[in-house]
Amino acid sequence: MNCLLHLSDPHFGTEQAAVAHALAALVEAERPAAAVLSGDVTQRATRRQFALARAFVDRLALPRLLVVPGNHDIPLIALATRALAPYARYRRAFGDDLAPVVEAPDFLLVGVNTTRWWRHENGAVSRAQTARAAQRLARGRPGQLKIVVVHQPVAVTRREDHKNLLIGREQAVRAWAHAGADLVLGGHIHLPFVLPLHEVFGALDRRVWCVQAGTALSTRLRADAPNSVNLLRFGGLAAADSPRRCVVEQWDFSARCNAFRCARVHELVLERNE
Repeated sequence: MNCLLHLSDPHFGTEQAAVAHALAALVEAERPAAAVLSGDVTQRATRRQFALARAFVDRLALPRLLVVPGNHDIPLIALATRALAPYARYRRAFGDDLAPVVEAPDFLLVGVNTTRWWRHENGAVSRAQTARAAQRLARGRPGQLKIVVVHQPVAVTRREDHKNLLIGREQAVRAWAHAGADLVLGGHIHLPFVLPLHEVFGALDRRVWCVQAGTALSTRLRADAPNSVNLLRFGGLAAADSPRRCVVEQWDFSARCNAFRCARVHELVLERNE
């Protein structure tokens, strides 16, 4: 069974050493086939914070990694850099591609850059970005777990988080569903949950699930949610007459144990093989 690690919002510069050590131990134990980091890699997009983030990721020695930027990965105070070269420091650490794609026989990860240098927090997805991601999903293989990765959420559970919703989300989710997406992964609000987008938006072409991660390492905890990451387990091709499934495990950091522990399990029913 494949295992994918979903972490978000580590906010290097506010990371906790004990939590980082525990996450490294979890990765060593589980050996995920790939990891997704859905933005806010740093707290203030400084060179030092990006260097810390890169060193930590290298320490994990993951076979595959997909990273997309978050709003905190654009310099806030260095206004000239923000306007003229907003992603220069991010690119130096994680490469030039702001919308990367990672593919393996059993899964396809499609990144979308939802940040905008002229927006402080809010994110957006354009028609062109939506189409690009949909086209890549449509070229995926039958039976792959097909995942879109954004930073800002496409759905929320609390009224106070509505202001954080991704601009352009409904058009994007509908297009991605039509193209074969199974999951949309995000972060930004530091609150882990799973929601059925086929119920949130209604009348989608297939079942699509929103999977949100909490803050992996930061002291910036919200809504009584501890530091957490997700592990996604997926078994590959299912029988032709049975639905595919993906198990999403929420792993919370326990200060008492100085380790991540599985706190919640979601078994998601996906569409049948194409």
